[in-house]
Amino acid sequence: MNIQGHPTRRNLLAMTSAGLALSACGRRTGAGAGALVVGSTATGAPFSFLDIKTNQLTGAMIDIAHAVAAKAAVPIRVQTTTFAALVPSLTAHKIDIVAAGILRTPEREKVVAFTDPVYAYGGGVVTRQDQARPIRTLSDLKGLAVGAQVGTRFVEQLAQAGVTDVKTYDNLGDILQDLGNGRIAAGYGDAPILAHRLRTTPTPTLRLVADFQPPSREDVCLLVRKDDPALLAKLNTAIGQIKATEIAAILAKWSL
Repeated sequence: MNIQGHPTRRNLLAMTSAGLALSACGRRTGAGAGALVVGSTATGAPFSFLDIKTNQLTGAMIDIAHAVAAKAAVPIRVQTTTFAALVPSLTAHKIDIVAAGILRTPEREKVVAFTDPVYAYGGGVVTRQDQARPIRTLSDLKGLAVGAQVGTRFVEQLAQAGVTDVKTYDNLGDILQDLGNGRIAAGYGDAPILAHRLRTTPTPTLRLVADFQPPSREDVCLLVRKDDPALLAKLNTAIGQIKATEIAAILAKWSL
């Protein structure tokens, strides 16, 4: 019997099912819950940057993410995330994968999981053409005002080398602008990104220091959360299958 105002058992079951469905729609967990969100930056050419013609993110790491995801049969969509927010957004489940010019470091490995490497590089130093001081190691930057990107390995490396006058910036473009305007004496950051920027946007007053030797070369990988080992395994399998073919071709395409 159904008393007015009191749902029947059938209605209760229907209400419970609807509630579960709404709950499932409100969260995205794991590789089987639809397209995974790949976070990347819009200011890291040639690894990732915004193509103003298409208004879409493009670059080597974007191409690699698409190639690896396709091989792993994992649907993805890419969204723009600032560099400093990449790891926090990943751990907060706002994104599921990071694809950018972000280096594998012991500190980051405590927080997130890295796939097998797809590339490796070190830091580069940019100065004005009239800078006469020889710069072969980071120690040679002591006493100079040096710009570095916030949230990167390069800020830490400068501190370890005893460089005390370090100014941090949101992106490398701002570093090069302040360097050109004489506000800093050198910029230190991702060597491939700096080289690409100077190559595609000629700046006669600046130069990438050819004799500089970075303290280390570190791996570039895709990043996932530590609580998603199944996704990590899928991506690693795919990377192993296409690293010598598709990934190598992508790196060559972007002059890496």
